[in-house]
Amino acid sequence: MIAAAASVALLFLAQQPQAPQIPDTVLADMDVEFSRVGQRVAMDILRPKNQIGKLPAILAIHGGGFRAGNRQSYIPFCIKAVEQGYVCATASYRLSPGHQFPAHLEDAKAAVRFLRANAAKYGIDATRIGAIGGSAGGHLVLMLGLTANNTAFEGTGPNRDMSSAVQCVVNNYGPTDLIKSYEPGKSVDAAEVLPMFLGGDAEHNRKQHLLASPLYYVSPQAAPILSIHGTKDRYVAYEHSVWLTEKLKSVGADAELETIEGADHGFKGADQERALARTFAFFAKHLKPVPQQQKIVVADHGPLGQIVAMEWPSGRELWTLPNDRGHDIQVLPNGNMLFTVGPQKKIVEAEPGGKTIWTCCDGLQHPLAAQRLENGNTLIGDAGAGRVIEVDKAGKVQWEYADADITKMRMRNAHRTAQGTTLIAVEAVAKLIEVDKDGKIIWQWQAPEGDKRRLYMGRRLPNGNTIVSLSAPGEIVEVDKAGKVVRSIGGLKQDIRMGWASGFALMPNGNILISDYTGRRLLEVDTTGTVVNQLRTGPRTVASLAVLP
Repeated sequence: MIAAAASVALLFLAQQPQAPQIPDTVLADMDVEFSRVGQRVAMDILRPKNQIGKLPAILAIHGGGFRAGNRQSYIPFCIKAVEQGYVCATASYRLSPGHQFPAHLEDAKAAVRFLRANAAKYGIDATRIGAIGGSAGGHLVLMLGLTANNTAFEGTGPNRDMSSAVQCVVNNYGPTDLIKSYEPGKSVDAAEVLPMFLGGDAEHNRKQHLLASPLYYVSPQAAPILSIHGTKDRYVAYEHSVWLTEKLKSVGADAELETIEGADHGFKGADQERALARTFAFFAKHLKPVPQQQKIVVADHGPLGQIVAMEWPSGRELWTLPNDRGHDIQVLPNGNMLFTVGPQKKIVEAEPGGKTIWTCCDGLQHPLAAQRLENGNTLIGDAGAGRVIEVDKAGKVQWEYADADITKMRMRNAHRTAQGTTLIAVEAVAKLIEVDKDGKIIWQWQAPEGDKRRLYMGRRLPNGNTIVSLSAPGEIVEVDKAGKVVRSIGGLKQDIRMGWASGFALMPNGNILISDYTGRRLLEVDTTGTVVNQLRTGPRTVASLAVLP
């Protein structure tokens, strides 16, 4: 665990008889005080000498049975981290038996807060801080990753206005259940080390052992955690990492386990190199800048009533426009937005900054669909009036289809195909009709159990098939010209259950982006029907969406 630093090898490199030489390419700020609660605690901060821009940071916390060890043991690792493009800090903390839990954890959290508070000074991206630790240090970084919102462990150190949360954790053979550490075969020194750390053994101080066990703080909100552990570890049994990883996965948290067969406490040689490579791959995955995300725009039909541009799949919102709970949205080639404002009985074209470019039209009752056509005209689906019209820039009607079957809000979306026909969703009976320029229905598809389901929209694919979105249950279906379903996403299958599939859009990579309207989530589904990304939209209820170029 828990073994003292003098008796076992620490993470990656054994204790050094003297401080390692810092390369000329590395700028080192040594012995930087970050907290003083009862005693002074400090860290060493290493960063690239010719750094450009902000970098993600890694906080390293040493092992030593909570009673020994020193931060300098992580200097070699920090040098490697700097070479990989990180700012790396290795921190001290108050030790047992003079200090008991949670003092060690309070110092670890204070170290994170210090890095975040001084991010500008040290060139740190405060939104991307990871932590690594071995043995007792592994325990402490696990607690960082599992107790981000637990104020009981923040202590009274400085920078309390900063978050102590970390974005990911690499745990090297840290103990996770301190009660089980006493069991035969689980640790050769737990009975000696843990009473000093916790103020008594498990028999007399069980509550404190439970409070200090990372395993009991597992939740879906846990930071991503990689545990690296040897199967022959005598100080912290390999099972500790197995228990933690399995429990994290059971609640849907991001957890990985790297098993090093035959390794004892502390890694050497090939095992050490393997652990190091796995560590940096994990940090790169969770801390390095992600490739530029796809941008999408959604029509929020919920109480917020907005057009929202956001990054996908992160969900980070970029800008909003009011739409008074409208339904439809189209991104125009010039970057403007064309959208419906149904309660106000109008169609709006606006710049992303909010400036209105064009509005239309007199006489609308409740427009739910709008599409700018290649000829410059606009197709409008007016569900209140039960008609689909094509209007020119002056708002003059150039084409119209009206029928009793689509009046009184029975219709939802309408869309002009590449062939010049118009697809109209008769939502009330779950039917999609295709109308030619003369107003004749030339094709239609009726969903099974149309009296119980609703059909929101349809889009014609280049292969001649048609994609349709349905509700009760939510489903995306692709049908051929004969009306045969050739692909289904959702429906009654248990892998994807949606309440109401409303808007959808084809993405540049061939995937489908779907709005589960009543489920209040967006899903990206690949060509095999597998969910590759999803986002809970919180209070937003997305009717339609589009992909920004």
